[in-house]
Amino acid sequence: MKWKQIGDIIVLNRNVENPEKYLKMKGVKTVVKIERIKGRIRRPEVKVLVGADTETTHKENKCLFKLDVATIMWSKGNTYERMRIPRLIEDGETIVDMFAGIGYFSIPIAVHANPKKVYAIEINPKAYHYLKENMKLNKVQDKIRPILGDSRIIAPKLSADRVLMGYVVNTHHYLDAALKCLKEGGILHYHETAPEKIKFKRPIKRVKKAAKPREVKILNKRIIKKYSPGVWHVVIDAKID
Repeated sequence: MKWKQIGDIIVLNRNVENPEKYLKMKGVKTVVKIERIKGRIRRPEVKVLVGADTETTHKENKCLFKLDVATIMWSKGNTYERMRIPRLIEDGETIVDMFAGIGYFSIPIAVHANPKKVYAIEINPKAYHYLKENMKLNKVQDKIRPILGDSRIIAPKLSADRVLMGYVVNTHHYLDAALKCLKEGGILHYHETAPEKIKFKRPIKRVKKAAKPREVKILNKRIIKKYSPGVWHVVIDAKID
């Protein structure tokens, strides 16, 4: 059985006989079980086993993230990636975060880097609500501009030195929009889920195809985590001239 702690809430992946035992852990108030993940926005459906309140504030990499685990996904497997990106950003960059969620990447970038502006686009109204809450919690309202809507429509209207595509369900459908807002010489961080044998080959091919006739230089490729049996969540860093 797998479990993770998000703020003061324990999240299980299956039922246990005695969920009350987790309340003995310091600072734990609620225990929930994920029933399933639904739809394009990957909304979790959870069953509360012990306690009642499913809203919490989670601390990671010196950043605070307020969320409701009953409606918002939190992946512990992405922890390293959420800190890797801010380390790559140069002073004064303009960033477009096409799938901002509650600020998974936008908040660490604003806290740990020195961007000119982060355009944080989010289509889910509930996630957008927490994005704005987290901007206040981390005192980065001056660095992030939250935008509620579809990044396929919004991103092409913007201009960025760097574009984040930290979403893994049909992400390739958004590549055209990402490239339209990416300046010459800009950096793209493209996430995808792919089978083992083509885990890097397919996402790189898709980036190069979408970028034509622009030149693509692959800067980095890395596995983030296992997504499902035989399928990996990967990220490709590419410079697009």
